[in-house]
Amino acid sequence: MARNGLASRLYNGEAGLNVVGRRKLWFGVAGILILIAILSVSIRGFSLGIEFAGGNSFQVPASVGTMDRAEEQVNAALSAEGGGAEVVTAQKVGGDTYELRTSQLSAEQATAVKADIAKRFGIDAGQISDNQVSEAWGSQVTSRAVLGLVIFIALVMVYLILRFEWRMAVAAVASLFTNLILTAGIYSLVGFEVTPSTIIGFLTILGFALYDVVVVFDKVQENTRGITANNNMTYGEAANLAVNQSLMRSLNTSVVALLPVGGLLFIGAGLLGAGTLKDLGLVLFVGMAVAFLTSILVATPLLALLKNYDPRIQAHNKRVQARRGTLGRGEVVGKGAPAPVEGEVADAPLDPDSAALAGAAPKVGARPAGKRPTGARGGRPGGGGNRPGGAKRR
Repeated sequence: MARNGLASRLYNGEAGLNVVGRRKLWFGVAGILILIAILSVSIRGFSLGIEFAGGNSFQVPASVGTMDRAEEQVNAALSAEGGGAEVVTAQKVGGDTYELRTSQLSAEQATAVKADIAKRFGIDAGQISDNQVSEAWGSQVTSRAVLGLVIFIALVMVYLILRFEWRMAVAAVASLFTNLILTAGIYSLVGFEVTPSTIIGFLTILGFALYDVVVVFDKVQENTRGITANNNMTYGEAANLAVNQSLMRSLNTSVVALLPVGGLLFIGAGLLGAGTLKDLGLVLFVGMAVAFLTSILVATPLLALLKNYDPRIQAHNKRVQARRGTLGRGEVVGKGAPAPVEGEVADAPLDPDSAALAGAAPKVGARPAGKRPTGARGGRPGGGGNRPGGAKRR
């Protein structure tokens, strides 16, 4: 029973999941999610950190009390001296310091707020450090990140075209963009703050997503090498077999990668209060999880769709379907067998009985049928076959 379980079949590449055949479902779900993400980014936008929106930050000793109390007192000082500014984010850094980021203040307002904070906490003003960040710095970081993204995509396209082919390059890049858009949409919907660490995380998950896609495409290339030389399997079926064979490997890689990132996010940022790790860990966790799904449900089905427009693959798929139809009718494929119908649709449904006779959809993970031993003879179940006239059994 254990050998027939889902986990065992996944490890052996025999789960038989019809991923490529249901590409319309995956494309529809991905399209809806992309639309939601784009609408969220367009309407809600992002929660920008002070590095991008501009602002001030005040660092006070953690000895003043809880973070809630520190935020409450700083907000009171901002109301009195800051012209209506307020605390945007508050986090604990270094284990013994609270960092409170506020909206933009002038130099005079920042000095007055700092003095008021020191008075409210009963500490010396020298124990409070303040910084002012211009939004121009964030714009510079963004422009350089976009430039890095463009260079990365160009190099990826060149590599995949040389390593595989242009259709695989297009499918891989489409999967990367899907990953980026969905991750950005999650940030916009949930309201996660975007900081320079977030941008670094975005660029990091591109490499992880590309690795997932290359692992699957390498198996697809192995399964489809010389596929037009036989009429046993369509390109889509061979690609689907590759997905099933590499699914467990991709899943294991993703889980192993997500465990340390999850520890960085939930333990480092959550329990230990290392707020500076939150931004990087969050985008890595979300991006890697989305990358696994897009590499399986978007990249390979899109590749199969693009390959079906290739005239050679179209002709091959028609030959496979014609052969199955011929075998399903009990006819012999070979000399004298009817030629495939020129206008036959590759995805035309087959009768179940015919499909069983022809092996319409090769079972995932099935091994080629063994050859009959050389000494085997036909005839009666006894194995004697027909003997020359009058010959008797001794």
